[in-house]
Amino acid sequence: MVDARSDKAFPVSWDQFHRDARALTWRLSGDQKWQAIVCVTRGGLVPAAIVARELGIRMIETICVASYHDYQEQGALKVLKPVSDEVMNIGGGEGAGVLVIDDLVDTGRTARLVREMLPKAHYATLYSKPMGRPVVDTFITEVSQDTWIYFPWDMGLAFQPPIVG
Repeated sequence: MVDARSDKAFPVSWDQFHRDARALTWRLSGDQKWQAIVCVTRGGLVPAAIVARELGIRMIETICVASYHDYQEQGALKVLKPVSDEVMNIGGGEGAGVLVIDDLVDTGRTARLVREMLPKAHYATLYSKPMGRPVVDTFITEVSQDTWIYFPWDMGLAFQPPIVG
């Protein structure tokens, strides 16, 4: 089977991913005092850990949203786990002082869903595509909409599907 995504591939090594996460941290390290991080799983887990370490943030929460169901095409969004009430109540219940971290904004559908829950949160991603760019506040690298980003955990000699799934 020929993978159409490989026409415009953007492979990201572990080293590059770590550098990009630290660059994101530098952009976020201004005057704002972040009270918590909400990472969008699964993609936001690794960059959120790096950002939390670098900024000294201990309150880390997840929101679990599924959109890629077969690693190829986006399906309907499904919230598998919402943000806890404790974090939802930060900033008067609208997310002021909360930093939302994800690896990528693609179409912006997931980001819009999270923004509905935390409208005053700061949404940051490592990578952005044009359709999703207006939804995020901070990102590091923009790629074209038709580029497929291969994250370090996706790469090998060929695409490796998850063991379970």
